[in-house]
This record gives sequence, structure tokens and C-alpha cells, in this order.
Amino acid sequence: MYLRLSSCLLLLGGLLSLLPAQPRDYLPADFHRERREALRQQLPEGSVAVFFASPVRNRANDVDYVYHQDPDFYYLTGYREPHAMLLLYAQPQQDAEGSFTEVLYVQPRNPRAEQWTGRRLGVAGAQAQLGLQRVYPNTQFAADSQALAAASRILCFELPSDVRRRDAEGSLYQLMQAFRAFSDYPERPDPGRYRIYDLIRSTEVENNANVAQVIDRYLRWNPNLPGDDPIVRYQEATSAEERRQIAAELPENRVDVSSLDYLMNGLREIKTPEELVLLRKAIDISTIGQREVMKAMHPDMSEMEVQGIHEFVYKKYGAEYEGYPSIVGAGENGCILHYIDNIKDRLSDELVLMDLGAEYHGYTADVTRTIPADGTFSPEQRAIYDIVYEAQEAAMRACRPGLPFNGLHAAAQAGVDSGLVAIGLVEPGAFHPYFPHGTSHYLGLDVHDRGNYGPLAPGMVLTIEPGIYIPTGSKCDPRWWGIAVRIEDDVLVTETGCELLSDRAPRRAEEIEALMAEPSALDDFVLPGLEE
Repeated sequence: MYLRLSSCLLLLGGLLSLLPAQPRDYLPADFHRERREALRQQLPEGSVAVFFASPVRNRANDVDYVYHQDPDFYYLTGYREPHAMLLLYAQPQQDAEGSFTEVLYVQPRNPRAEQWTGRRLGVAGAQAQLGLQRVYPNTQFAADSQALAAASRILCFELPSDVRRRDAEGSLYQLMQAFRAFSDYPERPDPGRYRIYDLIRSTEVENNANVAQVIDRYLRWNPNLPGDDPIVRYQEATSAEERRQIAAELPENRVDVSSLDYLMNGLREIKTPEELVLLRKAIDISTIGQREVMKAMHPDMSEMEVQGIHEFVYKKYGAEYEGYPSIVGAGENGCILHYIDNIKDRLSDELVLMDLGAEYHGYTADVTRTIPADGTFSPEQRAIYDIVYEAQEAAMRACRPGLPFNGLHAAAQAGVDSGLVAIGLVEPGAFHPYFPHGTSHYLGLDVHDRGNYGPLAPGMVLTIEPGIYIPTGSKCDPRWWGIAVRIEDDVLVTETGCELLSDRAPRRAEEIEALMAEPSALDDFVLPGLEE
């Protein structure tokens, strides 16, 4: 007995030593297990939820983009490799080993492939490291025709249509093809249509006026719905009996491509303590990047050089990626909200809008600062900057549990409007195009993270980012042309208000000018010239 136990321990130790190395501060397996259970408790009786890993995306020829796991898949499993699939059952299933509620299909070990593209967890590694109840090779799903057979309802997201065809057994393409066959996946799923069908089925006809209002909204948003015969007939019905008959005749399909969005939004919009640790680190790294650029910036820099300093700081602190393409826009370029070319070769004396965020272990920050390239705001730049700052302060003061999500934008918009009137740039009460975007979005595994956009609640992490953008040719005095200012910070909603998480990067104009006057560690970093 002792010898057998020793052998098992040695075998397990050898296995663990071969697993891909990972940082110690990754989310633990218990986190992902608790998230799976939280979702499972909300699944309809008799249902199964199905999740797929992200596809591998081709960049050019035989070069792929760096792989990034689907955030929902990572949230529920911790698995970072492609060609995988998760089944989560509402009720326990039975097999020869006992009961289970979850199955993860993963790519098996392959020494030849791993020599080229890196180590894989494989089945045993995923079982040991991630702790799911059942882990099988992805090649097995195509033979598991009973995996979905007992489910009365199958919840999934709409399958992407651009997954590269790969005939290799167990590839994501093959997993999805088998899933289509096993589930009777509809040829052209439309989440909006299924939401309306479910709403009609589940609502008493006495409340059909409310259903009609919802359908009217969907008809305006979705061009495919006005021609849907059952929906049109329901809207035109003149009696309760007629509506009951239409509801009874609605086409049945056990594949549900609409419900998971709502369930995952609700789970991910409230951050756990473990998530907040990683978010705080991503945000701290991003603010340090902003600080270092403030000290290093000078008029002869290029936008790309500024981008490079930010991203160097991210790597220095162990942030694997940027959470989104880095935005560094000087002058007129700052008026393009998602400007990512970053090709201007000299900043001159213009304002430089820098919207960047480090991604640390999957969680991304989103911090924007706008600073003068020569270290000093001009009077016009300062006037616009101070309006945006005060609008952001107003939104932060309004941020508290129970506030409607759009209440943050209302507070910021009022501040921008009154400020622009005060400097004479717009007339009182007049519409203007200078603040064209919303003020806030959720933040987490995605830069625009999941959430249901209801009233604010403790544990939500979101941005507050008012801005003013005045492109050349705007209907105002030309002295304002080319000025773009956005100040974006990340906040945690608390029991009594909000906590500013990104306060390490100065926001006040005078604080920014003071920091820009300090020496930089990069002042003496001079590279040799290149031959023309």
C-alpha cells in the first residue's frame, strides 16, 4: 500500500512539474468553480449551458494573432488554450464514476505541436490545475452523442460564422459542427426573435400591452423582425384568444441563444474580491505609465514613441497585453475617439490625448489623460481641460448605489454644457456635437465589460470619462479648433459612493504641469540614429 501511494505521489509530482508555468497570482481554481456554481444555480431546470473557447485568428499568411481566450470561458474555467468546450448542467448527470454537473473538453497533449507552440495542459493537467469534475480530450465530444440528449433546453451564444475550417479532429470547427448536429442548432439563429418568442410564451395575455411595447422596440432595432409572421400576427391580433393561439403555435427550439447574455451580464458586473486585486494592479500599472510619460514627454516626441513608453511600463510590471489598442492622439488626432494609428512624428505644442490600459492576468484598466506636449497648457487648452475636469468631478460626486447608470452621464453632460456656455463656445440650451460619447462603461475582463446597465450597486467597477472634442472646421471661433480633452478614471462603486482607483495619475491641470517639470529616467536614454 505504501509503495503504491508513493508511486502515485511521484507520478503526480512529475505531472505537475511538466505543467505550463504560470504566475502565482492567477485567479485560483476555487474562484472559477464558484463562478460556475453561481451560474448553474440560475440555469433553467433540465438545461445545459454550452461555452466555446475563442477561435484562433489569422493575422497574415501563416502567422496568427496572439491567442486571447474568450472572457466568459476564462471566467468559468481558467483555461487559456484554444479548441475547448465547456458543458454546465443545471441538474447532476450520472456516469460510471458517479454524478457530475460539468464537463470540459480540452486539446490533448502533443509533444510535436508543443515544441512549436508551447506546452499544453492536456486532460490530466487541466484536471489537476483547474479542478473540473470531468475533463476529456476534445476529440471525444464528436463521439458523445448523449452529452446533450437529456437536456430539455440548451443555452449558448450565437455561434460565430468566421471560424476557420479545420478538419483536424477536436478542432474548434469540428467541435462546433458536432454541436450543431447534436443540438439541432437553427440554421439562422436570431437572439432578438427568440427573446420575443419567450416573452410571448411567458406573459399572460392580459399584459399583452407591455409585450407589445417591448416588441415595438425590437422591431425598430432589428431589421429581420418586421417580416416575422408570428410576431406580426401577435401585434395585429385583436383578442386574447387569438394571442393565446399564436403563442401556442410559436415554433419550438430547445436551443436558446438569448438567455446566457443576461445571466453572464449579471454575474460579471459585480466584481469579487479576487477580481478586484487584479483590477487594482492593472489600474496601478496604467497610472504609473501615465506618470512616466508625463515626465518624459517633450515636443519632439512622436505619438508612437509615447505609446511605446506606456507599453514598456506595462511589460516591466508583468502586464501581458494591452486591454485594447493604445490611443495616442496629438491635436486634431485627439478628436478621433478611437484613433489608433499613432503615426504623427512630432507632438509640437499640442495637447496629447492618451487613452491606454494595461491588461493584467486578463483584467484590463482604462485610463485617459490629456496633457500639453510642451509641459504648459495654453489659455484655450486650460479652459477646455478645466471644464472636462469639473464635469468628471460632478459625475464622481453623483456616483453611488441606486443611481441609474445613465445618471453618471447626465451629471457629466450638465457640467460640460454649462462650462461651454460659460466660455461662450455654445449658446444656452443649444445642441452641440462636442461631447459625442457616453460617460461610463463597466470594466473587467473586457474593457467594455459585461453588465445589465441597471442601477449602480456596490462591487461594480466602471469608468467615468467625460470629454470635449472640437475638430477643425467646427462652428465656433477657430482658436478652439483642434482641442481635444478626455479625462478617464476607473472607480469602484462602494456602499456610500465610489472609490477612485486610478488616482496615482494626476488629474488637475496644475498637478500635471508640475509632474511634467520633473526629470525622467528616460532623459538619458538616447538611441543611435538610423541611416536614411
